[in-house]
Amino acid sequence: MYPFPQTIAPAVKTHIDAQTAFLNDMSKSLFSSFQQMCDLNIQLAQTMLEESTLTGKHLLSADRQSELLSAATARTQPTTEKLRAYQQHIARLAADAQVDMARVTEQHVQNTTRTARALADEVARDATEQTERGLRAQQETVRQFSDPFTRTGNGAAQPQGASQQHTPAGTQPQAGQQQAGQQQRPATAH
Repeated sequence: MYPFPQTIAPAVKTHIDAQTAFLNDMSKSLFSSFQQMCDLNIQLAQTMLEESTLTGKHLLSADRQSELLSAATARTQPTTEKLRAYQQHIARLAADAQVDMARVTEQHVQNTTRTARALADEVARDATEQTERGLRAQQETVRQFSDPFTRTGNGAAQPQGASQQHTPAGTQPQAGQQQAGQQQRPATAH
């Protein structure tokens, strides 16, 4: 009734399990990297907020314009170093994420490849079996049509090789023709 089997083949189940494990580990790796990036961004935002608060206090407490300029220039150097450290942290996180994803891929690629190969083999085997079944069914149908004994309208079996001439009802066969299974009788005078 359905073109697909109702039960899941073991090869399909193991391949889906391998793919699911691979995708789960990959998503865990990506989520961990994303979480570390978010933590780093939060840390940078807190640091920059503290720096700007300190700079604002020094600028508000300055009495002269020269103190104002010296307070602003004194804070630019630490801020620049913190931004450089932030860039280094981002580069390290990106490299770690790439290494972690490569490790996860390497860990799962053999199992996933093996299950995919097994699934492909099973699909090919099933297709071959289906083709053979269809071929056998066609051969059986052809054999039934070319059966040496065919059924006539009255249910009697008649050999296929026997020549049977069909004449319309109410007509006589022409001279020289004879019906299959009938013998020609000599004409006798009474």
